Amino acid sequence: MILVHGLIWGSWVIFGITTIWGLVWAVRTGQFQRLDQGARSIFDDEEPVGQMTDVFPNTDPEVLERLNARGGEDAH
Repeated sequence: MILVHGLIWGSWVIFGITTIWGLVWAVRTGQFQRLDQGARSIFDDEEPVGQMTDVFPNTDPEVLERLNARGGEDAH
C-alpha cells in the first residue's frame, strides 16, 4: 500500500514540475505575447460581420439565407 501511495504522490510531483517547467518555457519563448492576434487571424477583412459565410459542401443556399436571416442561430 505504501508503494501505491508513493507512486501516486510521485506522479503528482512529476506532473507539477512538468507543468511549472512548461509555463516557464512558454513565458521565456514569448508564447503569451500578442494573444489577441491569434484570435483575429482567422477572420478576413472582407468577411461580412454577423453573417454566416462558411458552409459544408453541397449545402442548399436557402439554408444559408435562413441562417443569416435568423442571426446565425440553428435553423431547426
